[in-house]
Amino acid sequence: MNIPQTDTPINKIYDVVIVGAGPVGLATAVGLRKRGIDNILVIDQTRAFRQVGQVVDLLPNGLKALKCVDPNAYQAVKTASLTFTNYQQSDESNPPKASLEWVSKNFQGEKVRSISLLFDVWLSNYGEGRVSISWYDLQTSLRQLLPEDRVKPNHRCINIVDEPENGCVRLDCVSSASVEANPYAYWSDAQNDRDPQSQNLDNISQASITISFRAKLIVAADGINSTVRRILYADSATQAFAKPEYSGFAAIYCREIPHIPNELRSHLEEKFFAGSPILTVANYDLGDLTFSESPRMMLINRQGIGYLVHIAVPLDSVQGKSGSDLLDLTLQELEKAGYPDELKQLVRLSPPENIFQRPYYIHCAAISENIAPAWSAGRVVLVGDAAHGMPPFMAQGANQGFEDAMVITTLITNIAQANHWDNKQAIASAFKKYEQLRRPFMEYIQQATLTQFPNSSNQAWQEYNKTLYTRNFEQIIVELVV
Repeated sequence: MNIPQTDTPINKIYDVVIVGAGPVGLATAVGLRKRGIDNILVIDQTRAFRQVGQVVDLLPNGLKALKCVDPNAYQAVKTASLTFTNYQQSDESNPPKASLEWVSKNFQGEKVRSISLLFDVWLSNYGEGRVSISWYDLQTSLRQLLPEDRVKPNHRCINIVDEPENGCVRLDCVSSASVEANPYAYWSDAQNDRDPQSQNLDNISQASITISFRAKLIVAADGINSTVRRILYADSATQAFAKPEYSGFAAIYCREIPHIPNELRSHLEEKFFAGSPILTVANYDLGDLTFSESPRMMLINRQGIGYLVHIAVPLDSVQGKSGSDLLDLTLQELEKAGYPDELKQLVRLSPPENIFQRPYYIHCAAISENIAPAWSAGRVVLVGDAAHGMPPFMAQGANQGFEDAMVITTLITNIAQANHWDNKQAIASAFKKYEQLRRPFMEYIQQATLTQFPNSSNQAWQEYNKTLYTRNFEQIIVELVV
């Protein structure tokens, strides 16, 4: 394939180029512009911004961080969210349901704990609310805060080259009509899995061009399968960790089961749902049973009943599998865990064509006590899933990404205000401060995600929530500025 080359003028050097136009990359761009750093660019490999992605839960820590990044971004996201929209549309004659909860139940249908889905309940408990928003609406609400010419889709990063003679780094991109499928993403829309627009289009032979951008700093927010991370780790002691590893967990899910006998539906409603739109069922009676030994089943009852089962299985058990194979695997795991007959009966009713799988990957914040893969090198820094991607069990991916955005925008602003764009020591010091602040906390979050230790008792759950949600984010910023 003929790949002509283009290049930006040598005198066009951006202050910051952000790789990845997901929520974290866009929040970083919004935060930088809020602080007067306008010479920025956001690039993304997606050919166009489409309505893909599942619902994202933004919790108090993520919303607090986003408010610190830019209050306008916070307000835009809150307004676009499903939770806040529903709450605003309620009135005295039709108030929001006070019992709107995400419930955890044992096999007998007894409530173990519940999590309110109402914004004001979280606001009262932690000083900030909780909202649910579709991934696309989250991306769109942030993207609309940026000038259109500052966000460029269809630019896939392929290389980064240090140019000390120009006081910058060069980022080479390919722009074409082909899109490489990302097997590591867990937010893709299952309904579009068979849509050729969302699949690998390498079979379409169209000319591509390479385009180069130059920047004083590069912020890599390009996800768990980060190209920038692979470039940074190449030919280094951490090369083996350039790609994310399988976490040991996978999800098997069915969006909707169209034909459920009335008797079974009534029994599920009475014993498990009891008016809740979403609940998790697990063998909570065995307190010492680890997450890896017991599958969790999430039941969703909105327009119809569907489910998602988190299981610990070898990668080859799910990768490339579909339909009846996934159905058999799910029933096998539920049987081993002693799940009640009515839930197994529900799974048996799943149309094979409606069953999907998603292996979960992780990029560990620390491999061992002596190995911690760097989140930066020279003028390049990793944020969000590119630095510490993990499964979504504790709903902390986007939230921790917004914390990264808050910290990195503050530190880059310090560099800009001191005019230290060409001070390599100042840049290295800033990125070191970012890692020292964020890495220990990410180790804690990843441990909670993989082991589910907060579920061991209500006290552990309360301690986890307090640790996560009650931090003073404004004080964190003050300490970063010092």
